[in-house]
Amino acid sequence: MSARVALSIDGRDVQVASGTTLREACQVVGIEIPTLCFNPNFSAANACRLCVVELEGARTLVPACSRRVESGMRIQTGSDRVRLSRRLVLELLGSSVDLSVAHELGELMQEYGARPERFADGEAATVQQPVKIDNELYVRDYSRCVLCYRCVQACGVEAQNTFAIWVSGRGFEARISTEYDAPLPDSACVYCGNCIEVCPTGALMFKSEFDLREAGTWDEGRQSTTTTICSYCGVGCSLDLVVQDNQIVRVNSPEGNDITLGNLCIKGRFGHQFVSGPKRRGR
Repeated sequence: MSARVALSIDGRDVQVASGTTLREACQVVGIEIPTLCFNPNFSAANACRLCVVELEGARTLVPACSRRVESGMRIQTGSDRVRLSRRLVLELLGSSVDLSVAHELGELMQEYGARPERFADGEAATVQQPVKIDNELYVRDYSRCVLCYRCVQACGVEAQNTFAIWVSGRGFEARISTEYDAPLPDSACVYCGNCIEVCPTGALMFKSEFDLREAGTWDEGRQSTTTTICSYCGVGCSLDLVVQDNQIVRVNSPEGNDITLGNLCIKGRFGHQFVSGPKRRGR
C-alpha cells in the first residue's frame, strides 16, 4: 500500500498517496487548477506557469502540475499572489497571440479579470504571421500559438515518435517549426493529426474547419457529435465525428479513451470524406 502524505490545501487537511502532484491533490478536494501546457497523457512540460500555487515558506510560486506533495505542505490555490501571477500570464499571452478561438482561455481571462490591452499598445510586438496552408488536411496558424509544447510532445517520444516538429529559435523568436522550416509535405509529418487534438488555441486546425471559419459559416450551434468505431482496421479506435450540415468537419479521439489515448492515424483522423461522397448521397 502506498505511503500517505498529509498536507493542507486552502486550509483543509488532505491525505494523498506519496508521489501525487499538487494538481492531483487539489482535484481530490474538488479544486480545479487552471492549466495550459498540461496534458494528462504527457509528462509535465512546465512551460506556461498558469498552474502555479503558493507554498508557505517558498520564495517563488510553484507549478502544481509537476511539484510533488511533501508532508506538512501548506498550499494556497487562490491567494492574491497566485491570482496576480495567473492574470499576468493571461494578459501577456493575450497581448501578443490571437486567442479568439481559444474558448477556455477566454473564460479564464474573464475569471481573472485579465486585460491584455494593457500591454498591447501600437508598438507591442506580436507573433502574427501568415497562415501556413501547404496541404489539404490541416493548416498551421502560428499567430495563435502560445508555445505550450503539447504538439511537440504528441509528435515526439511520448506518442507518435515522428519528430516532424520541434521548437526553433530563442526568446521571443521561439516558434514551432519543421526541420529547416520545410513545408509539411517535405517534412517527416505522417498526418496523424495528433498535434491538432492537443492544441488548445486553434494554432493547428482541420482544413475543413479553417475553410468554414474563413467563410463565416462555422457554427458550433448547428453541429452534432457522434461517437463511433473507426472502420479502417481491427484496432478498434473510437472516433468523435463532428458534423455540420451533414458534413464531417472534424474528427476527434475521445478524451480518456483507453485504446487511443487521444491518438489516431491519418485514416482515422482524415479519411472520412467518402461518407459524404456523391455515391453515398445517391448522385
